[in-house]
Amino acid sequence: MEEKRQYVRTAFSGHVRLSHASLDKDVDLEMRDLSDGGLFLLCGGHIDLEVGEHVQIQSLDIDDAPVLEARIVRREVSGIALIFILD
Repeated sequence: MEEKRQYVRTAFSGHVRLSHASLDKDVDLEMRDLSDGGLFLLCGGHIDLEVGEHVQIQSLDIDDAPVLEARIVRREVSGIALIFILD
């Protein structure tokens, strides 16, 4: 499989709140890794969102963390990969 990553990723454990209009409520998830361009969230099969969907994420480990826009770029059994959407 061809490597498509543009940024170096770093193993990083943190907690993130994910929001999407189709979800009944926000979901708190664990982050597996992080890069300048995105992150991977561990959610198993508990999040039923498709590649291409836009979501909002917010760190739960930082006081007053900003809400960031992101897009799902890959789904795996263990979770979802997101890229940040920058203005």
